[in-house]
Amino acid sequence: MTTRTVWSLVLAAGVVSIAPALAQSRIQPTPSISINSLAGRDSFNLYCASCHGSDGRGDGPVASQLKTRPPDLTVLAQRNNGAFPRDHARAVVSGSGRALSAHGTTEMPVWGPMLRMFESDARVRERIENLLTYLQSLQRPSTGVSDPGAQAFRTYCASCHGASGRGDGPVAPQLRHSPPDLTKFSTRNGGVFPSVRLARIIDGREVAAHGDREMPVWGDAFMAVPGGVTPQEVNDRIDAIVKYLASIQERPAE
Repeated sequence: MTTRTVWSLVLAAGVVSIAPALAQSRIQPTPSISINSLAGRDSFNLYCASCHGSDGRGDGPVASQLKTRPPDLTVLAQRNNGAFPRDHARAVVSGSGRALSAHGTTEMPVWGPMLRMFESDARVRERIENLLTYLQSLQRPSTGVSDPGAQAFRTYCASCHGASGRGDGPVAPQLRHSPPDLTKFSTRNGGVFPSVRLARIIDGREVAAHGDREMPVWGDAFMAVPGGVTPQEVNDRIDAIVKYLASIQERPAE
């Protein structure tokens, strides 16, 4: 048998062996690693639910195969004195300062760098921020919090407006317009705190930026909590934030 004949047989066998696999791949294509939707829920279901579970409690279908069980993502706020740790969660998801080694191994890739292989930096940032907002909505209510307004502010506002309310939150540099200093409302309003107007700003009726992707309309976002909340509970939460903002107003020099 000549060498040419041997190679011909090898190639023919190879074609026969891979043909069924190619046919099967056409029938069952590999799911895409990227999706067009930027909604936080959709990103969570695609990238996180397999390990963390569809409800975020760490009971996804892959969880039992991991060496370390995925954490319950619905108690992140409870473990952080009632405030959702958005900055830390962002670092874990994006890989910019990851504290969990599992997010950098084959058990769970670092989603930030991986997503940048398929999407622009702007879309990746938006996807991650929307994902974080969805995670906020999954948080279980904390108990024993002395100031619910301060808790709500740290959870929903501090990422843009800063922990002190002065507009220096970690997301602020990514926005087209710098968030205002929330401690100067009274000073800018002749010494009177504009509580009614602030309530309308928070729920999205006054400031356009609170109704687009830079900052969701929190009146609607509060309603998205699993299980839902009543309109009165939404109003109570907004009122609590307004009272907290009143407490941090800059006092005029005497």
